[in-house]
Amino acid sequence: MAQSSFKKLSRPEKCWVIFHPVKAKKASKITKEVLLVVDSIKQNGVIGVDNNGGNLDAFKHTYWMASIALKIGSTQTLRLGKAHEKGNYLQYKKHALEDAILPDSISSVMDLRNNAFGVSLVNKNEIISKADVQKKVLDALADGKLTIIKKDEKGNFLTCNGAVISINEWKGKWNIPKCTRASFSH
Repeated sequence: MAQSSFKKLSRPEKCWVIFHPVKAKKASKITKEVLLVVDSIKQNGVIGVDNNGGNLDAFKHTYWMASIALKIGSTQTLRLGKAHEKGNYLQYKKHALEDAILPDSISSVMDLRNNAFGVSLVNKNEIISKADVQKKVLDALADGKLTIIKKDEKGNFLTCNGAVISINEWKGKWNIPKCTRASFSH
C-alpha cells in the first residue's frame, strides 16, 4: 500500500492495515479495481447513478466485499468493512465528508448489510471471474437482496412511514430517521 493511500485511511482502517499488511496490499489493489468498475457502471447508468444510498451505492459495497473476500477470506474482509464504517463514524464526528456527504447511522447500517451480503456470495480462492462476481451482485441487486435507503422519485430521503426528511433540519446529526429497504423495490 502506498504511503499516500495509507495517510488517507481512518484510524480503524490503519489499525487493520498494520495488523494485516499482506492482505491490505491485496485489498488496496482490489479496491482500486472495484472503483473503476463502479465508475463504469455509473457512466452507463444501468443501475442508476445514486452513490448515496441508492442501487449504485449498494452495488459498490457488495461488489467490493465480494471481490476482496475472494482473495483474503471472509473474516478479514468483514473486519475491514467494519473498520471502514467505524472510520465513517469518526469522520462524522469531525464533520468530514465521505463522497461529498456527511456519514450517518442508516447509511452505515446499509453499508454493513451489503458488506456482509457481498462476503456471503463467494468463497476464498473460489475460481470465479470478475465478470461472474459482478453478475452475482447485479442479480442480487435486481432480486431485491441488497439494502438501499428509501427515497422518493425526486431523491428525497424518506422515513419508514414515507414522510420526506428535511435534511436541513437533520444536518449534522448521526441518527437521521432514514429508512432502509430492498434494492430495486418500490
